[in-house]
Amino acid sequence: MEAQALMQKILRVENMNQVILNKVQGELVIRAEELEQTLRDPARRDSLPFKEVLSLLEYPALLESADAERLFPKDAIARAKSILHDIPGGLGAYSNSRGERTVREHVAEFISERDGFACDMEDVFLTDGASAGVVKILQCLIRDEKDGILIPIPQYPLYSATIPMLGGTQLKYYLDEEKGWSLNIAELESIVEQALAKGVTPRAMVVINPGNPTGQCLDTANMQQVIEFCHRRRVLLMADEVYQANSYIRPFTSFKKVLRSMGEAYAGFELVSFHSVSKGVIGECGHRGGYMELVGLDIAVKQQIYKLASISLCPNIAGQVVVDLMVRPPKPGDDSHDQFQRETQATFESLKKRAGLLATALNQLEGVTCNPAEGAMYLFPRIRLPQRAIDEAKRLCRAPDVFYCFALLDATGFGQRDGTFHFRTTFLPQEEQIRSVVAAMAAFHARFMDQWRE
Repeated sequence: MEAQALMQKILRVENMNQVILNKVQGELVIRAEELEQTLRDPARRDSLPFKEVLSLLEYPALLESADAERLFPKDAIARAKSILHDIPGGLGAYSNSRGERTVREHVAEFISERDGFACDMEDVFLTDGASAGVVKILQCLIRDEKDGILIPIPQYPLYSATIPMLGGTQLKYYLDEEKGWSLNIAELESIVEQALAKGVTPRAMVVINPGNPTGQCLDTANMQQVIEFCHRRRVLLMADEVYQANSYIRPFTSFKKVLRSMGEAYAGFELVSFHSVSKGVIGECGHRGGYMELVGLDIAVKQQIYKLASISLCPNIAGQVVVDLMVRPPKPGDDSHDQFQRETQATFESLKKRAGLLATALNQLEGVTCNPAEGAMYLFPRIRLPQRAIDEAKRLCRAPDVFYCFALLDATGFGQRDGTFHFRTTFLPQEEQIRSVVAAMAAFHARFMDQWRE
């Protein structure tokens, strides 16, 4: 018996952090990843001018090759040399914990030009994708379960997984599906009052815009309401804006721009916004490049965030380089400019077209309604399932939409109002693939509904 005890594993499921077991997505993600291995990742795109610069940086000896100018555009060579001048150690070096100074300067210039309001490079932190920045800010905000974070439902599960992992409390607010997934300020006020009554202090509010998984783009009036609410309730606004290059109906407007246009009354407003190279028309998700801008935060707090960033030494250099390439793409006159413009415009227009194609097809399915995608890369259709299917799902201890998605060999897990069922779908595959998938899904859906209807 003693020998058996000694052989027992130190770390076991029953003695590990229970939050991981209960709050982090499980079998759906695992099943989705198993299926993903059989498919080509639809998020991968060529982004050839970016690849050329990265190739030269990965193997700088190419810059000295007699064939360099035959193999690479002149502007790619010049960009690689400029980056190597700023980062002498190349992609294998460390940088400042906030990220390479030159890249942060370029990000600040990008933000200033985007919004029409100045950005200080000292407020810019480069991160390993936007997710790493989100986690750092949540680490600073959450002290214990009495600290609450307002998060949208449905939402990308980074937040619903991280907040309990850090010991905080999720304060879930529901996006209004009937009004294009907009935010209801009256509901936000009610959630805050309920939290305070339970001894939970709301410390921050997360807004994902354009939305994941809903694909909505908030209008300026709704964004102003959110800022007024956060200002009144003294909560920090966390603006997840990683899909800002995927705005199909109208030009993207950042929370920073809306805030600055609201005048001096909001001069001290605290906002952290996030962006990433993983989305947009670049799709360089594997390089894990991103940044966050800290607006209105106390200098002493920024120093503590710097200290927190230094634990990881620095964001990965390749990701920083891709951020630099994202915010400073080839300009008119550069050898790479025309190709880059063709690639990005074609990708954007195709995504926009695919969004409409898929939304139209989903709305033709029995019991399915789907808001059009104004932005991002996803649709979040609502399904109304037969009662027998709901009863069978309960018997299997599964949510009804999870039951449906397993039948569809897909996955879900974004949260929703009680009594409603949704699944997230992406329109990243090419148009001909979408048409094929839609046909197969329509056939499946008809069989499913026939099988389980009363």
